[in-house]
Amino acid sequence: MIRSFAAALLLFAATAHAEEIGKVSTTFHLLSPNDKVLVEAFDDPSVQGVACYVSRAQTGGYGGALGLVKDPSRFSVACRQVGDLAFGKPLPREEEVFKESASFIFKHVRVVRLVDPKRNTLVYLTYSDKLVDGSPDNAVTAVPVSGQRIPLK
Repeated sequence: MIRSFAAALLLFAATAHAEEIGKVSTTFHLLSPNDKVLVEAFDDPSVQGVACYVSRAQTGGYGGALGLVKDPSRFSVACRQVGDLAFGKPLPREEEVFKESASFIFKHVRVVRLVDPKRNTLVYLTYSDKLVDGSPDNAVTAVPVSGQRIPLK
């Protein structure tokens, strides 16, 4: 049990935490919170110099305010080189770098980093999952790496 708890903490520490950049109202509700599009940013936890921006829909109304309704699976991702690239360790071919709840329970927005060694490119895929069935809605972005090879595990 202690090992599984330690493994869960390690996994939690490896994913990035988002910083809210801003929100834009999309639907007006007179007496409850509006529906919004939220933009958040996070730095890739294993690649210094890469920042990702995720936009996602947030349901307003009373259900949204109380966290009782799920947010729609509509989102996008844009990752960019924002400084000199540095790799702290060799990267796996696929690694979850961001996870955030999108409903009261059981639904998450995820960002996975994939490595394309042939093109020496980092590819970031965002999607949502649910306990029973996820959504096929997704978005992808890529950051080419020049001047050095991406170290792979």
